[in-house]
Amino acid sequence: SLSGTMAISETTLKDVMLMLIEEQNAKGGLLGKKLEAVVVDPASNWPLFAEKARELISKDKVAAVFGCWTSVSRKSVLPVFSELDNILFYPVQYEGEESERNVFYTGAAPNQQAIPAVDYLMSADGGSVKRWVLEGTDYVYPRTTNKILEAYLKSKGVPAEDIMVNYTPFGFSDWQTEV
Repeated sequence: SLSGTMAISETTLKDVMLMLIEEQNAKGGLLGKKLEAVVVDPASNWPLFAEKARELISKDKVAAVFGCWTSVSRKSVLPVFSELDNILFYPVQYEGEESERNVFYTGAAPNQQAIPAVDYLMSADGGSVKRWVLEGTDYVYPRTTNKILEAYLKSKGVPAEDIMVNYTPFGFSDWQTEV
């Protein structure tokens, strides 16, 4: 999204993709053909992601899509990529527990990112943390990741009373009330 709540994160993805396309085209393109970016703005509106994906594939005839920053946006486009047999490159960490033939998941799942961090924090080098706060925005990725982390912490002997889980609304910024 180039506008709305997710613009601050997703604009970076657009900028990196445009830079990489420019670099690849300067080297002669891909298989002798220049790459062309088609940029759309789903405006941080989750249902609009599916509509824009359908438009990119059907109208603009793109070979692949790089995008979707949130799990909700990714999940909203999955049926479109499956139906139209196109490829989505999903560029950020995700909650795992999903495998789709039309999606390349290039980011880390909790077992690759969050669990190693927990292991480090539980170690002497990481401070031997005993009490945990699993804080997140109230949507798919934090809820699923925190469910995985909470079960992992309990499997490591952390009692339930030493694990606090809390969620805030999307776009929340008043952290003084949470800390």
